[in-house]
Amino acid sequence: MIVYLHGFNSSPASGKAKQLGEHMAGLGRQTDYTCPALPNSPREAIAHVEAGLAQHKGPVTLIGSSLGGFYATHLAEKHGWKAVLVNPAVHAHVLMRGALGPQTNWHTGEKWVLTEAHLAELAELDVPAITQPERYLLLAQTGDEVLDFRDAVAYYAGATQIIEDGGDHGFAGFERHFQTLLDF
Repeated sequence: MIVYLHGFNSSPASGKAKQLGEHMAGLGRQTDYTCPALPNSPREAIAHVEAGLAQHKGPVTLIGSSLGGFYATHLAEKHGWKAVLVNPAVHAHVLMRGALGPQTNWHTGEKWVLTEAHLAELAELDVPAITQPERYLLLAQTGDEVLDFRDAVAYYAGATQIIEDGGDHGFAGFERHFQTLLDF
């Protein structure tokens, strides 16, 4: 099962989530792919993913973009799953401090407020250091205008890393890596 975890203020309607879903459907593997709509509460987002996979018996690979990468890392460490991180947020409770206040989901238009309580939930989910780098694949682009790719390079040291010059936070050309993701 491949589970795509979208980023902050995003949804299953994100470009990468839709591209990957269409690719999996084209391979006849649509039942092996899911992208849940994550609640704004980090604690609830993790519980939602875990509940959705509670009955799944086979292997799980998480693909997390930005904040979804932070969630994927937490879940991979907790459950021993593999994770692909796409321009991931590292130590999200620190990174997101500057975003406190009113928010709007880019796809749904939902209005909500990012609070100190959300940051506290992120701090509870933070993984100080990954334990088995071989379970991780990092995809990062140096042109990410939101996150410093060097933080991810250092945090996921020992993991397989594909670092591309240029690009952006959305990870331009994500579809070029579908076979790499599936091979991983």
